[in-house]
Amino acid sequence: MLQHGSCAARDGAGVLLLGPPGAGKSDLLLRLTGEGWSLVADDQVLLRAEGEALLAAAPESLRGMMELRGIGLMAGLAAVPEARLALVVDCVAPGEVPRLPEPARFEALGLPLPRIALHAREASAPRKLSLALDALAGRIACRAGALEAVP
Repeated sequence: MLQHGSCAARDGAGVLLLGPPGAGKSDLLLRLTGEGWSLVADDQVLLRAEGEALLAAAPESLRGMMELRGIGLMAGLAAVPEARLALVVDCVAPGEVPRLPEPARFEALGLPLPRIALHAREASAPRKLSLALDALAGRIACRAGALEAVP
């Protein structure tokens, strides 16, 4: 299944970034890769189910590429071939980010994933995603909000 979006991974856990053109997906992806995350895909993400896992990869023609608004389409970037998705992020306007969100789900190919909304251009967005992955992995707890049901 082809999905418009971008994807980065940290410690084997992928984060799928969704939103309309100009929402900041590639900008956030660029900042994540600058903080040690791995590039998986930019602009187009191939999703496939494998057992209970939803895997993300770049289409062959876009592997190792990232579009940088104001610069152009960069090629030859280091990228991982595939990542197991752990989280889906809707990149939204600042006023659309709820303070204490209810848990939400994204579903593709019959597999559900936790879903949150963030303003992609917010300075703290990369750190928020790192903390969200830590909560999903059980290293820290979310006592209230989108990830509170996660053990």
